[in-house]
Amino acid sequence: MQDATEPRAFRRVRVVDVQRESSVIKSFALGAMDGALLPAFLPGQFVQVRVPGAGGQSLLRHYSLSGNPAERTRWRISVKHQLAPPDRGDLPDGLVSSHLHGVMEAGATLDVAGPAGAFVLDEHSDRPVVLLSGGVGVTPMLSMLHRLCATSRRRVYFIHACENGSVHAFQDEVARLQASREGVLTHICYRTPEPLDVAEQRFNSHGLITRESMQRLLPLDDYDVYLCGPTPFMQANFRLLRSLGVDKARIRHEFFGPASVLEPDEADVPCSSEPLVSSDESVPMVCFAPSGKTLAWDASCHSLLDFSEAAGLKPSFSCRAGLCGCCASQLIDGTVEYFEQPLDEPRDGEVLLCCARPLTTVTIRII
Repeated sequence: MQDATEPRAFRRVRVVDVQRESSVIKSFALGAMDGALLPAFLPGQFVQVRVPGAGGQSLLRHYSLSGNPAERTRWRISVKHQLAPPDRGDLPDGLVSSHLHGVMEAGATLDVAGPAGAFVLDEHSDRPVVLLSGGVGVTPMLSMLHRLCATSRRRVYFIHACENGSVHAFQDEVARLQASREGVLTHICYRTPEPLDVAEQRFNSHGLITRESMQRLLPLDDYDVYLCGPTPFMQANFRLLRSLGVDKARIRHEFFGPASVLEPDEADVPCSSEPLVSSDESVPMVCFAPSGKTLAWDASCHSLLDFSEAAGLKPSFSCRAGLCGCCASQLIDGTVEYFEQPLDEPRDGEVLLCCARPLTTVTIRII
């Protein structure tokens, strides 16, 4: 978890360098305005970026820190330009990614908050590590790979899937890190390789990551798995890992969507509309208004946001880390605790679902 002593308010930083990593990804190196050291971050954490939007409204997005965690003079975020599908002319391109790709150059300034996020490398474990990513989901894996290569002798399996060589980012950087020590294996899977990819042997397999390819790559062992990528990639590979006998407690994952979609058949919280009564009076109940759905709190859930999603509700959210305030909901009754301090204190009568858990039975309004 993020050190509570680190500042979490937005700060203005300077863009000190911009690098194109692929046809769709650019990296932005960020430095303190006064040249001081930036706060330390844990491998896998992200920052929240704020840019101006229409009508004076701010736009917020979160981007993983993709650089070396040991580097305190600059942070690096790596941003995919989110383009509307060619067959959907009614949809705009991503507003924030378009702003960063089109406007941000060396010397520009940017407002960021953080670092934050609980998807971080367990540096106390001695298990082999599997870093499994799809597309721009590679970014938190890079910071983890930097740390593992610099400070650990654990075996590392870096497995990355993307469309083809034109969108494949950080290939040279990963190769340098792999060469920096023994015990690091990389495997690249292109879904639809181009002729030049084949001619230059840029990938190890093509199509989708399969059960057979994973069995060839990974000898029987007890791994720590880190999984990040688009939702379909996450769903398919979470189920693949589970089918291979990997305990779900060993699969850590990061993506900014409902946490329950990875394992809809194994939801931690029952989604019945009938009120439930806990057999243990010490377990808080959570009542969702206006539906009246009442469920016993499950302590295995990370937050009230995860709990409400598993219950079939769809509360608003963005950062999932107490930075943006998007998940603020009415706390009608009861008391909660914050396991991660919000950037801004919620107003009286509100709760930030993403970083809170119930201390007593609570009633929360989610529209």
